[in-house]
Amino acid sequence: QVQLVESGGGLVQPGGSLRLSCAASVSIFLIDEMGWYRQAPGKQRELVARFTSIMNTKYAESVKGRFTISRDNAKNTVYLQMNSLKPDDTAVYYCNLMRFGYPYWGQGTQVTVSS
Repeated sequence: QVQLVESGGGLVQPGGSLRLSCAASVSIFLIDEMGWYRQAPGKQRELVARFTSIMNTKYAESVKGRFTISRDNAKNTVYLQMNSLKPDDTAVYYCNLMRFGYPYWGQGTQVTVSS
């Protein structure tokens, strides 16, 4: 069983920054597909950023240039650095990874951007 634990969410003012962390209970060294999704109230869950291979990444258009996904394989952790945050970024952010063809999700961490 894979467990993913997100942290780093909170309340931030527009223009501010947050860094989310996702710690996995398994080694992520050989896991290609992992990343971050978000779900705002009344909306579908959507991709934010993910690794599509060990070195390649994909971002939602709405976060390009503002968010950066990174990984530390030694710590089995994936990060999401979020800068220039906007009220539209308010959502629950979920970590996801694919292992042996099966998707695993974290419990989510709330990010609220408001003045």
